[in-house]
Amino acid sequence: MLREYDRKLIFEDGTEYPGYSFGDPSERVCEIVFNTSMAGYQEILSDPSYTDQAVVMTYPLIGNYGMAAEDYETKTPSMGALIVSEYNGEPSNFRSRASLGDVMKQYRIPGISGVDTRKLARSIRNEGSRKVLLTDIATSREEGMERLRNASIPTDAVARVSCRAMHTEEGGSRKFHVAAIDCGMKQNIVRCLNRRGCRVTVVPYDTTAEAIEQLHPDGVFISNGPGNPEDVPCVIETVRALRGKYPIFGICLGHQIICLSYGARCFKLKFGHRGGNHPVRNTASGKIEITSQNHSYAVEEESLKGTPLTVTHVNLLDHTIEGVCCEADRIFSVQYHPESAPGPEDSAYLFDRFIQMMQEEKKNA
Repeated sequence: MLREYDRKLIFEDGTEYPGYSFGDPSERVCEIVFNTSMAGYQEILSDPSYTDQAVVMTYPLIGNYGMAAEDYETKTPSMGALIVSEYNGEPSNFRSRASLGDVMKQYRIPGISGVDTRKLARSIRNEGSRKVLLTDIATSREEGMERLRNASIPTDAVARVSCRAMHTEEGGSRKFHVAAIDCGMKQNIVRCLNRRGCRVTVVPYDTTAEAIEQLHPDGVFISNGPGNPEDVPCVIETVRALRGKYPIFGICLGHQIICLSYGARCFKLKFGHRGGNHPVRNTASGKIEITSQNHSYAVEEESLKGTPLTVTHVNLLDHTIEGVCCEADRIFSVQYHPESAPGPEDSAYLFDRFIQMMQEEKKNA
């Protein structure tokens, strides 16, 4: 017996996609995006950068290996919604401690399966990321379109996902002390720093430069996070005040914030970069790195002219800026995710570069 549709997606133009409910049953208005990764749905679900976004997984089967206790990127997942072709609620994996749907219920994340995700991904590519309503099948098209017209995507996502208080994540040898500004940081970034002997003091996004200086760090890290970098002017100002005082490394939103602190500009991509196989060229070595990405905004290349920033990495799909540095200020950043969760590890050398910069700073002190 065929199961009847009980959920659907409604777009502002009236387009509908019916499907089946899993996860939390709540209604949600989100920005719809797609991710092309073939694995790693747990890390994607728990990545704070997906706050307020409905993520379409283009890989057809999701949920089959369950959820492992060690693989979360945050303790409190905040994704807007998850959209899949086929959902498996009975995982087969010795590491699994819960099903994907049960975890989504726990954190009030709604989901819909049975959707034609190939058609939906093409729609996002053609029309761009835009608002979508995930609602009950009984909601009329007209009612759904009206709710979308009256809804807006919040701009305070960083404030909602950043830590509430300063805390320390210990590394093994504790050779270096890193102050990490948490704009929605993935936990694997902390793990990468810990494995390299760093004690990481994680601070809320609105921590001032003066408060960070009082920690006497060896280096400063600016994390990834959700939304438009221009929505967090306090972080931009903090980075501007810290430039040249410490080695600084930024990833994703942190990369955009660093560029804005030098007077560059950012723009919103039509449908963003999200997946585990984006080719990026290292301009110094010529090497092509296969990268994991998740972002809606990019740095405007023309706006870098007149700044001391040098382009270090370029996306080979659309030629957007993927990395910059300023040797004089001992600062560098990349748009993609070298901590790779999920994704390849071609770019893990960037953490080693950060360590080397802190080593050199200690020698010269």
